[in-house]
Amino acid sequence: MFTPVTVMIVPHAKTKPVSFKIPFSGILLVIFLWLTGSIYIVFTTVKIVEYYSMKSRLDLLENQLASLKKAEEESLAELRSTILSLKRAEEEFKKIFSFKSKRDVLEAFEVSDAGSINRDMEMIKKQIDEAIETVTEIKKYLSEQRDIYRSTPLGWPVKGPITSNYGMRKHPAYKEEAFHTGIDIAVPVGTPVRATADGIVSYAGWAPRSGYTIVIEHGHGFSTVYAHNSKLLVKVGQRVERGSIIAYSGSSGVTTGPHLHYEVWKNGVPVNPITYLKEDY
Repeated sequence: MFTPVTVMIVPHAKTKPVSFKIPFSGILLVIFLWLTGSIYIVFTTVKIVEYYSMKSRLDLLENQLASLKKAEEESLAELRSTILSLKRAEEEFKKIFSFKSKRDVLEAFEVSDAGSINRDMEMIKKQIDEAIETVTEIKKYLSEQRDIYRSTPLGWPVKGPITSNYGMRKHPAYKEEAFHTGIDIAVPVGTPVRATADGIVSYAGWAPRSGYTIVIEHGHGFSTVYAHNSKLLVKVGQRVERGSIIAYSGSSGVTTGPHLHYEVWKNGVPVNPITYLKEDY
């Protein structure tokens, strides 16, 4: 082991060779140190690669966990919002159906605008969706009924005694038998005439026999006529609401005295206005 070994280095240039002696054990030590260093470097490199690979997977898992947590929070927030909407809708319907008459319900109805969570989130969402669908159908029905209610003539356009009813009669001016398509309500000249339903004015002007006349289209097949006025307050295309003043009564046209001639038409046919004079629904 300690026998000296001569090591000679021969360069390619013209420089003289260099030689030196070291014990054989020294050569073995150098080889051992070189192998040990190489193994250490390889091992360290593998550990570094494994560390960064594991760190990358850990970051990915953390991102996935954060996404799942965010999705869960959004889902819970959506459910809380939906439950709150259901509670508001429940309170709204409790308020609506506390009224005694159908008219009060439809007058008060307005189109709006509809805790602990079970483990089975899908079942809860399904139940809530079904409840919302039911509430939506109810609100849709009430909305449609309210439109019909607002389009249906109700109440008196003026208050006074009825001097001529709907049906066959002898005309007071022409003295001939004719069908009277409305009713005559005796009132003093200048009495405010009110619309009996929401609608749009389709005619406002002079008619040979009816004098100053207003026709209002209400929708759902309804229209009303107000004749023999002294002054008109609306024009064609104007939107009016039930109870709004549209004219002042008079005796224009062919009359024997001041009164309002009032007609109700349904699907293009005149009907007896007496049916619609009641103010309840």
